[in-house]
Formats: sequence, C-alpha cells, structure tokens
Amino acid sequence: MVLLIQYTLIFASVLMLVALGGMFSERSGVINIGLEGIMVFGAMGGAMAMVLLPVETSGFLIVVVTLLASILMGVLSSLILAFACINFKADQTLAGTALNMLATAGVTVVIKAFNTQRSDGTNFSARLDYFQNRKPFIFNIGSMETSWFVVIAIVLLVVSYIVLYKTKFGLRLMACGEHPQAADSVGINVYKMRYAGVLISGALGGLGGIIYIAAANSTWHFEYGVAGAGFLALAVMIFGQWKPHRIALAAVLFGVFRALSNVYSGIEFFANLGINGTFYNMLPYIVSLVVLAFTSKKSRAPKAEGIPYDKGMR
Repeated sequence: MVLLIQYTLIFASVLMLVALGGMFSERSGVINIGLEGIMVFGAMGGAMAMVLLPVETSGFLIVVVTLLASILMGVLSSLILAFACINFKADQTLAGTALNMLATAGVTVVIKAFNTQRSDGTNFSARLDYFQNRKPFIFNIGSMETSWFVVIAIVLLVVSYIVLYKTKFGLRLMACGEHPQAADSVGINVYKMRYAGVLISGALGGLGGIIYIAAANSTWHFEYGVAGAGFLALAVMIFGQWKPHRIALAAVLFGVFRALSNVYSGIEFFANLGINGTFYNMLPYIVSLVVLAFTSKKSRAPKAEGIPYDKGMR
C-alpha cells in the first residue's frame, strides 16, 4: 500500500502539472493538444542536464539546473505551437498533433546522436542513465520514499490558483479565452496574452516531463516518449473543468489507476486476482474514456478556445 501511495503521488503530480499547463493555454484561447510532445522535450532537457552535470555537483545545483533545463525545453517547444497558431492562425489541433509527432522522433534522433558522440561511436541507443544525479530529488517520509518533485507540484498548484483568480494577469488571460474582442476593446493585447498562456503551458509541461521520467526511474528510453501521459493530462484537464482545484482532484483519481498499473503485482489482493498485467496497463485509459463519456457533455470549455483571433473582426 505504501508503494501505491508513493506512485500515486508521483503520477498525480505529473498529470496535475501538465493539466494545469493545458488549462493556462486553453484559458487564453489556444487548444494545446501538443502537451505530450512538450513533455518529451522537457524530459530530454532535464535528463541531459542530469547526465552532463558532474557527480560531485551540489545537490541543490543539480535540482535547479535540471528544473531550469526542462522548463526551457518545454517553453521552446511550446513556442513552435504558439507561433503557428497565433501568428499563422494554423489549425490548433493539427499543430499540436504535429508537435507530438515531431517530439518523440526528434528527441530520439538527438539522444542517439548525443550518446554516439559521448561514446566515440559505441553507443547508438536512445537511452539516458542518470542514477547518481537523481538522488538529490529523493527524500523519505517515514518508510515511504518520495520526491521533491511532488512538493514542487503542490506549490505550483497553489501558485496557479492565485495567478488565475487573484491577479490582473489571470483575469485578462481568462477574458482572452472567453471573449477576445471585448478584451481587445479595453486595451488588452490578446496576442501577448495568448503567447503567455501557451508558454506557461510549455513550462509546466516540461516540468511534468522530467518528473514523469525521473521521479521513479534512473534510466529512460526516449523512443517510447512519455507513453501517453500528455493525453491523460488532457483528460484530467477536461474532467477538472479547467479549474485548478478540480484538476488537482482529477489528477489524484487518475493517478491512482496509473500507479496501480505499475505496482499491482506487489499488492497481494490484486496479485491474487490473477488478472493479466495488460489489463492494469490499459486501466488508466479505460477510466479516462468512461469518465469523459459521462462528463464531457457537462464540460464548459472557454468559449473562444480553438478560434484564431483576428484583430479586424469585432
């Protein structure tokens, strides 16, 4: 049971952060289907930082550099989406899908080239090992091992709530996602607000990526991407009604089922059921389909999401 709680906290943190990122983007009026790809880029940035930093580097510096690298890669990748959707008014769903396709393939090529160069041509894999420099992120609560990533996720949840509902920036962001023409008429720069929303989603998505691969693993094969975690985060965002506190609750619910797929064999009750492990791997996605089937009709997305803003239209 301790293991289930440990993994639930990790997966809930990942899903919550990435869903919060999607929330900021969609609250500004830009649909971000590319969260999966942003996670992959963020994971690559953080993992490469851990690999490149010397083992004798202080734990605090390892944490800071890793987080900054993942945020930077997330922001840079989301900039592609923002430029295509805001400047060129590209179809937001297609642009996000293209980013997802680019991410896994592009990152796999980069990691293979990185490993080939570092090994003088003897290592052609897309795997990175970061066992030693992962240790500063880990601490224990009694007998349970957990990660500072979880603490960071909780802090960012509180910050997201305050920013969205208690600041002028948050109110302006939501205005741009509900009625951009009205926001523009009172002097709000809709283009800048939408860029801000997408870039924030990139920062949070990049963080979610490094948490996904590093919180419970010491090595990662990048040809697998992040195994659909970005799409699960989209389900969490919709089920959470684009509201931070509801997203947090939805993330815990989905996190339990995602954690169960990892630790079911270590829990006597589930191990004795004799159910094939494939079912538990499918379970988070089955739950997301069922939940969305029953709740999506009542979901109220921002009115202007997915609609490119044209300053000439009133």
